[in-house]
Amino acid sequence: MTESPLSKAYTWPYPRYARFEAELRQAAAAWFDAKGLPHHTRYKYCLPSRDQWHQNIIDPAVAQFIQDEIDRHVVARRAFPLSQWIHHGLSSQALLFNLVGPLVMTGDLAPLRDVLTSHNIPWPEGPVNACFEYEDQAVFNEGAAQHTSIDLVLEGAPEAPRLFVECKFVEREFGGCSVFRNGDCDGRNPATDLAKCYLHHIGRGYWTVLQEHGFLDGPGPIRTDSTCILANHYQFFREVGLALSLGGVFVLLSDERSPTFYCNGPAGSRGLMDFLLGIVPEPVRPQIAGITIQQVVEAIKASGRHPWIAEFESKYGLA
Repeated sequence: MTESPLSKAYTWPYPRYARFEAELRQAAAAWFDAKGLPHHTRYKYCLPSRDQWHQNIIDPAVAQFIQDEIDRHVVARRAFPLSQWIHHGLSSQALLFNLVGPLVMTGDLAPLRDVLTSHNIPWPEGPVNACFEYEDQAVFNEGAAQHTSIDLVLEGAPEAPRLFVECKFVEREFGGCSVFRNGDCDGRNPATDLAKCYLHHIGRGYWTVLQEHGFLDGPGPIRTDSTCILANHYQFFREVGLALSLGGVFVLLSDERSPTFYCNGPAGSRGLMDFLLGIVPEPVRPQIAGITIQQVVEAIKASGRHPWIAEFESKYGLA
């Protein structure tokens, strides 16, 4: 008797995303309940309003630190890109504030340094400064309404490479191109005729930067495939391009339980990072790396200097 598709689904040897997200929703809802915090009428893992985002941050001092950053940006007439979902229990931005914020505030980046260097990612020389939501509109000639933002940048001496860290938690992708998503592009690859790309037409430098770093050289898929690689993986190439243009290293910080970015199984590795690293030029691959939230948590615990990490584990289902 032939197996049904439903029964075969249970034999798939790779983890499934839905289970991962469901477990995290339960952990977030339990944390809000334990704190006596209100939740959205339909979603127990989300606060009722974005205005309550401070309650999604474990340490009130970290929440105040972020608020001070927001206020400082206002004075400088620059927007601090606080996510519209910062009040969501599974917000990757809130997770990064909760995980790295205390390290930044106490000047103790050693746990993060230890994880990065164990992956052969060079730590910046000299005193290291950490900046949340870093932007440089000049790299791609971006306007105020559309700009590339990196979750965390670690920089030391001026001549030392910077580390550009992007945090992903329950995201199911690197963000795609809004021009394609909005129906203003057919998704055809413009790599051999950039005049076909609306963003290139209005002066955005995404394709120019990729070209400068060899992404369009030779017969590789970024140049020759019929589909535009930016249509579905726009954010990845923007952020990698930004890091390369500024002489830095792009680092993805993600959850090892998620099958989206890294996923191993009996038929080999899967996941977006495995796929995308396979199509970027070989010379730039050493400047693209990945670490996990779990590795950073273990390094923080091993330091013995941050008792708050136990609550972080509870909030994010790691305990």
